[in-house]
Parts: sequence; C-alpha cells; structure tokens
Amino acid sequence: MAQAAVGLQVHVTALVESATSSTAQVVPDSVVGVASDADALRGLAENADVLTFEHEHVSNEVLRDLRAAGHAVEPGPDALIAAQDKIVMRRRLGELGVPCPRWREAAEVADVLAFGDETGWPIIAKTPRGGYDGKGVRVLSREDAERWDLDWSWPVLLEEKVPFTRELAVLVARRPSGEIRSWPVLQTIQRDGVCAEVLSPAPGLSPTAARQAEGVGRLVAEGLGVTGVLAVEMFEVDGDLVVNELAMRPHNSGHVTIDGHTTSQFEQHLRAVLDLPLGATDQREPFAVMANLLGSGLADPTSAYPRLLAELPHVKVHLYGKEVRPGRKLGHVTVVGTDLDALRRDAARAIAILDGDPR
Repeated sequence: MAQAAVGLQVHVTALVESATSSTAQVVPDSVVGVASDADALRGLAENADVLTFEHEHVSNEVLRDLRAAGHAVEPGPDALIAAQDKIVMRRRLGELGVPCPRWREAAEVADVLAFGDETGWPIIAKTPRGGYDGKGVRVLSREDAERWDLDWSWPVLLEEKVPFTRELAVLVARRPSGEIRSWPVLQTIQRDGVCAEVLSPAPGLSPTAARQAEGVGRLVAEGLGVTGVLAVEMFEVDGDLVVNELAMRPHNSGHVTIDGHTTSQFEQHLRAVLDLPLGATDQREPFAVMANLLGSGLADPTSAYPRLLAELPHVKVHLYGKEVRPGRKLGHVTVVGTDLDALRRDAARAIAILDGDPR
C-alpha cells in the first residue's frame, strides 16, 4: 500500500511490530507497537483521515470505540468481524444465501462425533479466530476426534470436507458510497496449506461460473458492508462454487494484480477506504501468473539477482525484506503474457533460482 500511495501522494503512517519489519523498511513514518495495544491504535487514528488494516488481528472492541469517537475505520468492525471469526462468517454468509460447505459450531467432542457421523468422515476442524495459511485447520478422522488432543479452545468450527476440483478466489473492492469493482476470477494453488501459485484469469472457467463467482463477491461485499478490498476464497465442486474463507484486506492471491492488471489491489484499497473513484481492473495481457517464494536455501535471496534478471528479464520480482526462515513467505514473482504454460514454467524457474537452485 505504501508503494501505491506514493503515486497518489497519500501519506501513510503504519503501526509496525518492529523497526526492522518489512513495512518499516518502506514507510518512514512508522510507529512501533502491536495491534492489540488500544492506545497505539488510538494514537494512530488520531491524526489519520482513515484507519485501515493489512491483517485482521485487531481488537474489534477498540475499533468500535474509535468509530464511536468519530474516527473513520474502514472496513468497519461490523464487517471485519466476519473475517476475524469464522463462525460469525458462516452465520453471516448463511443469512445472505451464499453457498457454503455444511458446517456446525462444536462445544465438545460429542458435537464433533455427531457432525462427522452425519456428514461423513473425514471432516475439517478450524479454530474460529487466529488461523491463517493453513494454521488452525485440521482434517479429522473419527479416530482423531475420539482422542481429541488439539490444544484449541471451544467452540470449534466444523465443516464437511468438500471434494473440490480446484480453488478459486474473487477479489472485489467497495467504497463507502457503494461503487464496486472486481478483478478477473483467479485460480489459487496451495502447497501445505499455503498459497504457492496464482493464475489469472482462472483457466477454463466458464463465463457463467465467472459471473457467478463475481456475483458472490459482490453479494458478500454489499451484504456485509465491506469497504476496501475483499477476497472471497471458493471451492469449485463439479461446476458449482462454495465459499471457503474471507479476507477483508489486500490478499496474497491479489499480488498478481500489481503487474497483471491496470489497477493493483493495493492502489484500489487506498482509493476505496478514502472513498475515491475506483480504478479499472482490466488484465494487461491474456494471462498473468504469480508464484510465491516460500523460504529459501539462500541466506539472502537478492544474491540471486544477477543470474535471475539475466536469464528471465521479463519476470517481475517482489521481495519483502524478511529474514529467511523455512517455509516463510519471503516474496513473489509475476510474469504476464499469452502462453499460460510458458508463464508457469518461467515463474517456477524464477522461484527455483531465488531458492538457490544451482542448475
């Protein structure tokens, strides 16, 4: 968002957990603190036109207090709670008539066993709050449920295990005055519960299914009163769509929009929360592919630049300035063009070089 803000001459102040964090490296006006610190949030909002987020782990109660005190908070707490609490999300989506997996709130192991026996084993168990990138999600057999050893607090969200053929995501942006724009529907490819690759647009998706997905995104954005970027993650099941998760912020799947589309999700989020007219979301080339760098065998992935940039000059590299750790999302690459298979090969090759592949 800071990079997008430069061109719009929007001044960004950020609350960061460390003076060396990724955000602090690019936002000179950063304040060290944590999102759970009510005083830090009040101080941030005091001199801001609008307070917005890049993750959902913020006290909803504090956000309500800030709004009551006259501060603009976008998205608002009534919308954000549906991304913070998966049980609230399922209830809200049900009220809107959005297709979802069968689910139940469990207060004890007996509820888990009853749900699995009803829907069929295995089932999915999720912590309602705090989970992301596959964390807080377990696939349970009946035997797993009987010897329940998860260190989770009740209640737990239970969902049927959906036999999906692929995962899709639709990103929409909405401003307070009601204008909505969406990007082409994306296909996301996960590895070990973490997004590894994004294809835009989702290949082979019928126009009818694409319209349905975009319609679901708009329905959720309007029904929940979302402001800013909303990512709706979906399963495609025999041509039908069911909603898996929501994120009310710029989303990893939408990083492809930086190089692949007329307006990136980051610029669009700023426009939306400031209630400015939204930008066009056209795709610049027939296809765009993004691949995430998840950990690296190199102590410093930038040391691969001479080789990578010479071999693949058409690939765009975005590293986040994070310390290298196994499996950590360190950055991504994007490549656009007309041959989807070739783009995927180039993106995979770029990631391999950043990972230290000697070939």
